[in-house]
Amino acid sequence: MNIGIPNIIFIILLLAASAIFWRNVARIRKNIFLGKSLNRNDRKSERWGVMARVALGQGKMLFRPVAGLMHIFIYVGFVIINVEILEIILDGIFGTHRIFAPILGDFYKPFINFFEFLALLVLVSCVVFLARRNITKVGRFFNPEMKGWPTSDANYILIFEILLMLAFFIMNAADSILMRFPPEVLSDMGLLKYQAADMQNDYFMISRWFTGFLPDSPQAITSVERFAWWMHIIGILGFLNYLPFSKHFHIILAFPNTWYSKLNEKGEFDNLESVKKEVELMMDPSADPFAAPAEVEASAPERFGAKDVNDLSWVQLMNAYSCTECGRCTSECPANQTGKLLSPRKVMMDTRDRLEEYGKNVHSNGEFKDDGKSLVKDYISAEELWACTTCNACVEACPVNIDPLSIIIDLRRYLVMEESAAPTELNGMFSNMENNGAPWQFSPSDRLNWAQE
Repeated sequence: MNIGIPNIIFIILLLAASAIFWRNVARIRKNIFLGKSLNRNDRKSERWGVMARVALGQGKMLFRPVAGLMHIFIYVGFVIINVEILEIILDGIFGTHRIFAPILGDFYKPFINFFEFLALLVLVSCVVFLARRNITKVGRFFNPEMKGWPTSDANYILIFEILLMLAFFIMNAADSILMRFPPEVLSDMGLLKYQAADMQNDYFMISRWFTGFLPDSPQAITSVERFAWWMHIIGILGFLNYLPFSKHFHIILAFPNTWYSKLNEKGEFDNLESVKKEVELMMDPSADPFAAPAEVEASAPERFGAKDVNDLSWVQLMNAYSCTECGRCTSECPANQTGKLLSPRKVMMDTRDRLEEYGKNVHSNGEFKDDGKSLVKDYISAEELWACTTCNACVEACPVNIDPLSIIIDLRRYLVMEESAAPTELNGMFSNMENNGAPWQFSPSDRLNWAQE
């Protein structure tokens, strides 16, 4: 080990980046738990299977084979390359250089070459995704809700990943050139001698393509290698702290989101607990309709449906933060396809935006101070909500099992049961059911008249 000022700087940088990241993760966690409680800890073995298949195994991505395969390249590449990042972090802390080389011995060369192969797949996939977004212009990336930051965010992260992979290749290319120098030259420069073995014949298979563009003097190539090393690790730490402000936070949340996803039949709606309490109160013969205000307040039901994000469950709010903004839900939505205003992706993005605003209000004031806004109407219009056919196409299409329909239903429930703001067609049906016991405007006694002839 050769710990010096650069290592101390690295340790400080690593600790600061980690602290900022966990602070932002804690903020998002607090926002998520502003939602109502919901117990989804049942059927654990089935939940582990869903998470393994959908989040870890990317099971729903391949429904669109080209995009799915490219996404798997990026996903697998980033997951496995984390082992290489561990080596860089250990080198940065302890002042070593390729600390795994003497540990792995002959396996180190195939070890790094495998990482380079994965890095190449990541690089190619990111270039293809950039082209799909900005040259071929895939339609679902250009819906109205994608204007501005969402489009820029997607491009920024792809460019970021390309630069990280290039820094990785340049670092390895510079190292392979540097280690061709005689051991005594390396020793004079303070580098470890063991790396000189087996470096003379293009040690790294892919990064060697970059060697022709690099200088060949020991001092110059050392500067290139150190610059690429610092850019790579600073880029990783920067990427880490960019995630909580980006749609790419789904890299982390995809796992709990799929674990807590709905396991019942998709067409099954939950009963409102508030309605159940109201009915139980009405059916309770011991309930006093003239009870004192305190007693009435204690037994009063909660809000019907959801007006704002705090009326949604914490799972629904986690869904909002897990949204990848890929647009598969919107592209499958029949209402959207026929020109209706509804976009399930926008519903999730609006929920996340309102939750961020709501959370800042709560955390700055200690409690929520009325800001005159709500999720329904101010962010998501009634027209959008009533355009939904409840077909579940959006839920089926989502690669991380997000459920936009549950939010749409809860917002609809609020409009109907709290504000009596249902469409005219539904109000007519409600009146008929109240008066006639059926959706039709006929007396129950006349219901079978059609069969008399």
